[in-house]
Amino acid sequence: MVAGVASMTRELSGIGMTSLRTRERMVTRLVEQGIRDLRVLEAMRNVPRHLFVDEALGTRAYEDTALPIGNGQTISQPYVVARMSEILAAGLLSKVLEIGAGSGYQSAILALLAGEVFSVERIGDLVRKARERLRRLQLHNVRLRHADGYRGWAEYGPYDAILVAAAPTEVPAELTTQLADGGRMVVPVGERGTQQLLLIRRKGDELVQEVLETVSFVPMLGGANR
Repeated sequence: MVAGVASMTRELSGIGMTSLRTRERMVTRLVEQGIRDLRVLEAMRNVPRHLFVDEALGTRAYEDTALPIGNGQTISQPYVVARMSEILAAGLLSKVLEIGAGSGYQSAILALLAGEVFSVERIGDLVRKARERLRRLQLHNVRLRHADGYRGWAEYGPYDAILVAAAPTEVPAELTTQLADGGRMVVPVGERGTQQLLLIRRKGDELVQEVLETVSFVPMLGGANR
């Protein structure tokens, strides 16, 4: 775990104690589903997922299912969050770009794994809510930007890792240019019902693509709204 993140983990461990048992069951399930990275499992254990959904859905927060977060968006199921995080955690995570902050839950997981997280979200209402949740959890190594995810955040690139949390119909070319040499990008690609999770690795001027598994994400849209 990178310097500074251990203290955040200690702070998080005291939040949401009423959900501790359900979080432990979630982690046990993740292990049964094949998640092996101990850093990822510890992050999933420590981040209180119920804080990232509406109060009415709090009792379902640790189920292995996607849940609505408003504005036609969802919080990904715990397995998908852990799986994508584990794929990226296999390489350097000094600086990470996230496309599609949504509720901020995946951002929080990345914050416990990476040195710096730069997250872009196109829906202003979600940006405001995510920023408040991350502030409440004292995760100060995440920067949020209200902008078009297709354009990434070139100002702070290149990135060791890029995580895309919505599905474009093809790999966004502008995002690949922001991937550092040796960097890894995980992105769901395709139309609804035919999406595949891809791992893209940059080796110099070459991009190496690998199909990982079938997934289901909300479509990735361009532009930014309020």
